[in-house]
Formats: sequence, structure tokens, C-alpha cells
Amino acid sequence: MMDFILIPLVVGIITLGIYRLFELFVRKKERLTIIEKIGEKFDPSMIENKFSFPHKNQGTGVFSTLKIACLLLGVGLGLLVGYFICLNSVSGYATMELRNNAYEISGVIYGASLLLFGGLGLLVAFIIEMKYQKEDKTK
Repeated sequence: MMDFILIPLVVGIITLGIYRLFELFVRKKERLTIIEKIGEKFDPSMIENKFSFPHKNQGTGVFSTLKIACLLLGVGLGLLVGYFICLNSVSGYATMELRNNAYEISGVIYGASLLLFGGLGLLVAFIIEMKYQKEDKTK
């Protein structure tokens, strides 16, 4: 019964892992290119008393908690809506006396609800992020 969530979860984790791996290699290549460019013009007097880490106030990690929270809220809402849709539309779902293709139908309903509401959650997070950044620029 949990196959409807397990398969998309595994595919999502594998996709995220592959994406992060490629991102790691691309960033490494970019950093090496920057080091090569700086190496040609480098003078040791450039870094005297100026060695500090930059403060990052804007970027990808600022709204990551909001994105994760909205995604999980959307997934939870998708599961709840999927359950109610299955309860009302799939015959025998409440008593677990499922016939014919009822397992496949309920799996499709749950999967569609998860993807729809998870996407809506991310869309809400994006809208909130854009609104916040717009307000931050006007100040």
C-alpha cells in the first residue's frame, strides 16, 4: 500500500543526489578557473589584514526552510485530499474490499494529489520569496 509514496520518494532522492553531484563538479571547475585567473595577478600584499569570510545574506539557502515547510505541507495536504477522493470515489475503499484495478486507481489518485499539492506548496513558497525580496529591494 505504501508503493504510491515509496517509488516517487526513491526517484526524487536519486535525482537530487545526481543533481548535487553534478553541481559539486561544476562548482569545483568554476573555483579552479577563478583560482587560475587570480593566480596570474596575485600579489601577497593583497591579502594582508583582509582575510575574512563574506557574509551571505542573499542566495539559495535563505528560503530553504520555507521551501521545505511548504513542500511538506503540500504533501500532507495531498495525502489527505487523496484519501478523501479515494474514500468517496473508489468502491470498497473504506472496507478494504478492493476489486479489479482499485489498487492502481488509488495509487494514481494518491500520486497525482501528492504531486499537485507538493507543487502548489513550492509555488506558494516561491510567491512568498518573491514578495519578500520585492519588499526588501524597496526599503
